Amino acid sequence: MLTQTWTYPYCPNLNEAIDWETIFSKYECLQILESIPQSPIYHAEGNVWIHTKMVCEEMVKLTEWQELNDLDRSILFFSALLHDIGKAPCTVVEENGQITSHKHAVVGALMTRQLLMKETWHQIPFALRERVVYLVRYHGLPLWFMGKRNTEKEILRAAQLVNLKHLAILAEADLRGRICEGKEDLLFNIELFKEKAEEYGCLEQAYPFSSDAARFIYFQKEEGNRFYEPYEKDTFEVILMAGLPGAGKDTFIQNNLKDLPVISLDRIRKELKISPKDTQGKVIQTAKERAKVFLRKKEAFVWNATNISRKVRGPLIELFATYGANIKIVYIEPNLKTLFAQNENREDIVPRNVLKRMMKRLEVPTLVEAHQVDYIIKSDG
Repeated sequence: MLTQTWTYPYCPNLNEAIDWETIFSKYECLQILESIPQSPIYHAEGNVWIHTKMVCEEMVKLTEWQELNDLDRSILFFSALLHDIGKAPCTVVEENGQITSHKHAVVGALMTRQLLMKETWHQIPFALRERVVYLVRYHGLPLWFMGKRNTEKEILRAAQLVNLKHLAILAEADLRGRICEGKEDLLFNIELFKEKAEEYGCLEQAYPFSSDAARFIYFQKEEGNRFYEPYEKDTFEVILMAGLPGAGKDTFIQNNLKDLPVISLDRIRKELKISPKDTQGKVIQTAKERAKVFLRKKEAFVWNATNISRKVRGPLIELFATYGANIKIVYIEPNLKTLFAQNENREDIVPRNVLKRMMKRLEVPTLVEAHQVDYIIKSDG
């Protein structure tokens, strides 16, 4: 991902008041937060919108935020604004009156990506969009990381996706922007989180694994050792395509990978006369059996399907890794206008409402999953 510039239009300048009236009027996803309650135990200040405003107000007071460059201040302020949008669909009032919002960070990250993919949403570049997405996804980690089963892996995983120093700034603002007991203990957790990240060498960068293979093995194995240096041996490459329908995966393969055999789920569906609306078990099983032929021979091939979620990609990557393959994911994303137009020109058009539902589930592949990830991002038409 290339470094790019961008300014969030409503990020206040230093010592400038936040224009809440304009911000609130512009964002429907924030307006709904005014009606979302929070647990008085952890958020005695009131609803999610009250909390969101308090978080942003606290952030702009932080010296650490003020010392950042314009781009990083914009990214962090925008992330603070969106960090709890996942509470809208995730908040539940239990029968006993307890208010919970489990998984709101995970859901909020997916919602953030979908919102920022819209062409009208400030034209934020892909790489910067993903920074916002993962700040939303991990905003609670510095507060609660000590409760994780494997704190080291949680920190190193997050460091692959987001600047942990910036994440700590967001977490501190999140904490200061609420009314609850035990703040001092939680502030200590944030400091401990930064100390641990610095100890691991990943406070402001991804952890420096000795090789792509070392990183891949660490995140694939439940009890991976970050110091492990795998023996470098000859291997073969499996290319896993990923992208929404109409993204241009077939065209990319034709232009760049035409010498490799391709396992295409669309083609198999046609061979077996199975509709995309039907159960896909036989299609997947057939594709895997064909893949095993290449895997046993240690021959390179391409697996071509949408693969838009980690849940779908995970078992495939595990299968390929079992045979010792080097796994590269090629993710393709055009702008929405191009995506919809290319989908309309496909032989098998995906209904637009189905495509929009798929956008809501989109999880962009990362280096936590594979040896290599290539991003083919086409922002222009």
